[in-house]
Amino acid sequence: MVRRYHLYLAVVLDLFARRVVGWAVSSHPDADLVVKALDHAWGQRGQPDKVMLDSDQGSQYASRMFRQRLWRYRMQQSMSRRGNCWVNAPMERLFRSLKSEWVPTMGYRDLPEAKKDIGDYLMGYYNHHRPHSYNGGIASAMAEEKPKSLSGIS
Repeated sequence: MVRRYHLYLAVVLDLFARRVVGWAVSSHPDADLVVKALDHAWGQRGQPDKVMLDSDQGSQYASRMFRQRLWRYRMQQSMSRRGNCWVNAPMERLFRSLKSEWVPTMGYRDLPEAKKDIGDYLMGYYNHHRPHSYNGGIASAMAEEKPKSLSGIS
């Protein structure tokens, strides 16, 4: 008998080039999940400060644990207003792509398999190979590097 359960995914997306900079998977949609995704993003980006993080109004993002982490990292939070689907469109597009292009129809056997496969998609295929119409048909990692080569910033 196959056991069915839900997995929850939290992603931090850099809107400049639509690049995934942090993510976490859990069997619970709690504050710990979004804090892990934020920690991953903060580390991946070299521990920046004075960053604006936009989120929806989910209880995880309004939790004391998440807000304290934002304070520690010197990030400012912006929450989209209730019912404003346009602000969250890039994230919803990413989730649609993940589900339609990558996740097996029968799902995953267990959490470790899901974490590995989803990580391969987000940090590998999605960032480095998948063309994005927002970026003129190039992958987000390439689009992010393009302005640096044009401006001379390295």
